[in-house]
Amino acid sequence: MADINLKEITLIVGVVTACYWNSLFCGFVFDDVSAILDNKDLHPSTPLKTLFQNDFWGTPMSEERSHKSYRPLTVLTFRLNYLLSELKPMSYHLLNMIFHAVVSVIFLKVCRLFLDNKSSVIASLLFAVHPIHTEAVTGVVGRAELLSSIFFLAAFLSYTRSKGPDNSIVWTPIALTVFLVAVATLCKEQGITVVGICCVYEVFIAQGYTLPLLCTTAGQFLRGKGSIPFSLLQTLVKLIVLMFSTLLLVVIRVQVIQSQLPVFTRFDNPAAVSPTPTRQLTFNYLLPVNAWLLLNPSELCCDWTMGTIPLIESLLDIRNLATFTFFCFLGTLGVFSLRYSGDSSKTVLMALCLMALPFIPASNLFFPVGFVVAERVLYVPSMGFCILVAHGWQKISTKSVFKKLSWICLSMVILTHSLKTFHRNWDWESEYTLFMSALKVNKNNAKLWNNVGHALENEKNFERALKYFLQATHVQPDDIGAHMNVGRTYKNLNRTKEAEESYMMAKSLMPQIIPGKKYAARIAPNHLNVYINLANLIRANESRLEEADQLYRQAISMRPDFKQAYISRGELLLKMNKPLKAKEAYLKALELDRNNADLWYNLAIVYIELKEPNEALKNFNRALELNPKHKLALFNSAILMQESGEVKLRPEARKRLLSYINEEPLDANGYFNLGMLAMDDKKDNEAEVWMKKAIKLQADFRSALFNLALLYSQTSKELKALPILEELLRYYPDHIKGLILKGDILMNQKKDILGAKKCFERILEMDPSNVQGKHNLCVVYFEEKDLLKAERCLLETLALAPHEEYIQRHLNIVRDKISSSSFIQPIFPTSKISRVEGQKIPTESVKESRGESGQTQIVKTSDNKSQSKSNKQLGKDGDEETPHKTTKDIKEIEKKRVAALKRLEEIERILNGE
Repeated sequence: MADINLKEITLIVGVVTACYWNSLFCGFVFDDVSAILDNKDLHPSTPLKTLFQNDFWGTPMSEERSHKSYRPLTVLTFRLNYLLSELKPMSYHLLNMIFHAVVSVIFLKVCRLFLDNKSSVIASLLFAVHPIHTEAVTGVVGRAELLSSIFFLAAFLSYTRSKGPDNSIVWTPIALTVFLVAVATLCKEQGITVVGICCVYEVFIAQGYTLPLLCTTAGQFLRGKGSIPFSLLQTLVKLIVLMFSTLLLVVIRVQVIQSQLPVFTRFDNPAAVSPTPTRQLTFNYLLPVNAWLLLNPSELCCDWTMGTIPLIESLLDIRNLATFTFFCFLGTLGVFSLRYSGDSSKTVLMALCLMALPFIPASNLFFPVGFVVAERVLYVPSMGFCILVAHGWQKISTKSVFKKLSWICLSMVILTHSLKTFHRNWDWESEYTLFMSALKVNKNNAKLWNNVGHALENEKNFERALKYFLQATHVQPDDIGAHMNVGRTYKNLNRTKEAEESYMMAKSLMPQIIPGKKYAARIAPNHLNVYINLANLIRANESRLEEADQLYRQAISMRPDFKQAYISRGELLLKMNKPLKAKEAYLKALELDRNNADLWYNLAIVYIELKEPNEALKNFNRALELNPKHKLALFNSAILMQESGEVKLRPEARKRLLSYINEEPLDANGYFNLGMLAMDDKKDNEAEVWMKKAIKLQADFRSALFNLALLYSQTSKELKALPILEELLRYYPDHIKGLILKGDILMNQKKDILGAKKCFERILEMDPSNVQGKHNLCVVYFEEKDLLKAERCLLETLALAPHEEYIQRHLNIVRDKISSSSFIQPIFPTSKISRVEGQKIPTESVKESRGESGQTQIVKTSDNKSQSKSNKQLGKDGDEETPHKTTKDIKEIEKKRVAALKRLEEIERILNGE
């Protein structure tokens, strides 16, 4: 085996870069969404051991809905990408491109075992540019193929070094091979098939046996006419070690999946649930279909499920000729490679092994898989195809008459394949472009119509999405998922009647209860969502809450481990004011998934409803332990700490709110509540800054406007509060507390009695029983020196609040004033007495409700408002002596005056103390 040189490596890497550089600008599409965007195993907060407990998609292997695809090392590389760039797709695509270049270079080294230098480079170039690889390279989830292939080829190269001088066994390469096989299998399951290739290599290449010679040797031994050659004994020892190691890996793999095969629906792989001979005829026909994709990759499709390839239900189907032709050609090559001992036959044999053995797990011949055809599983088999093509080209090009033509044809193939690959990459730019390109190839696959609809739905283009979803129901009328999609889109379009009809249609396609008969039926977990979606739709009608609850319970009865049903039912029970039952539902969901931060968050909301804030805070904290960036848990736990009134919790509340605004920098609520915390801590300047930021983000933020004005009022900046109050009342002209504060400032700071009077009269127009507004209007009458009107007003106010002592005190002051003024001026006294403070403006509370997609549905935000005193003041005029009074009258008036002043001083002390 000749070593590869730097020039060849540069050529291959350059070609790979030229073909795939545009893949760097593609996003996460199709399966990438589940494997990357929705996979919590990528997050640093998820323990590393979880990667070895979950499948490729982040689902626990123990769950029935698990795909059973155990590829923890591949997920580990995704996690590395996440650490470097989180969810920016470019780094993921770049690493895939690098891995493909590495595979192409290692493949060149493998080709040197069977081909000459020139043919090896050609085989490697064909592999590097083949369009069938776009799904494996440009699709991020295809990394499983790339990583597995690296260790697959490395294991094979290691095994080729296990033969020492004099045909002795070198154990170090064998041990390394076993290790690399295990690593390849942890990247993707098909990695284990390299053991079969090593066995074929050992017998037919390393030891030079042909099938006839092997049969002859075995026959002589069985007849007792000869002994087993020593070289064959050594071969058997090596094969036994390999097979034992493989068996051990298989046993471990079976234990990992808990002896359960994944559950697929008939839509994923229709032939898998078809009767004999339809199943066998269809599965065998898929082999020439895959071979044709390698030979002519002109029409590529990202999804070959459902009705893409119609079932072959009869021996008379013309497509059986393709199956027959394929097996005849394959058989001819197999006989040639096993019967003859030349280099050509060895090359063909290894090419066939590379094509066939890695494809077996995906062939449906031994166990069903979740797809009909998948282009990415042809990544390793294409290596054998490229070796076969390069070997054939070598044979043709040696003949002078075809030499020039062979070079022209080869150049055309590499060029067209490169252009096709480059163009195909753009199909993976977005989900819409990917699925639209697939529909050009295949219009009989309802899943493709659904997926285009999903892409449009994600862009909020519901009208267009509906057309594709409806087309999916026409292509596959019994597709439950398609009817669910139609229902959801109708709901988004606020066409609830049509939405309910669609959900009811989907529900009617589910297995039905047959009275008096028990039977078992497999149901796809996502199809059970029809009960959830229908219940979520009808529970908007308060009169149908029980009906919605019945649907949730029906879903749970069909699948007791249906976590989402418990979650949705918990939300409904809260709405039905049954918090204890809601608590039971969430606790049941937590039994199924204790590592779900959203569930702990929802349970915290239940405890808030149960008036158990300490338990609520514990559950918020548990949610944040699992997901430190859980935005709603950060926000609501901070508010809960703030509401508790415990000073020691304020620093942590502030820390959480700062984390929240870091995650949600455009949410004014975060800044507002930081301002409220600062007000609680008497940090007035800081509070002002946060309030202004909240108002900048949301100009009509009611609570922020009022509390900023209140802050100015508390800090003797009443005149700065006025324009803020004007802005508040422009958006909310009926804001009573804003009117009270404005009236207070106008009367006491601006001395605008008329303006204050208008504010208080406006309050009473809206709420005639508002004690504070009524009382302050009485103060205005007093300031206007209309004492009789002030007295009548205070009497009316006292009737509204007979237990308010300050109203009675102020009434007494007015009556004393009337009494002492009766001999001087009947209505208008000439001088004022000291001013007395009125009652405080009470704290204002605001409740905000915000929803979160998925499992967190209920959010309660309480924003405590600070208190301040309002400077509504009563005045008392001094007495003025008048002529014609007797000494007795004067003494009596003076006596009353002194008593009134003493009473007033007492009131002032009490109110100032407040």
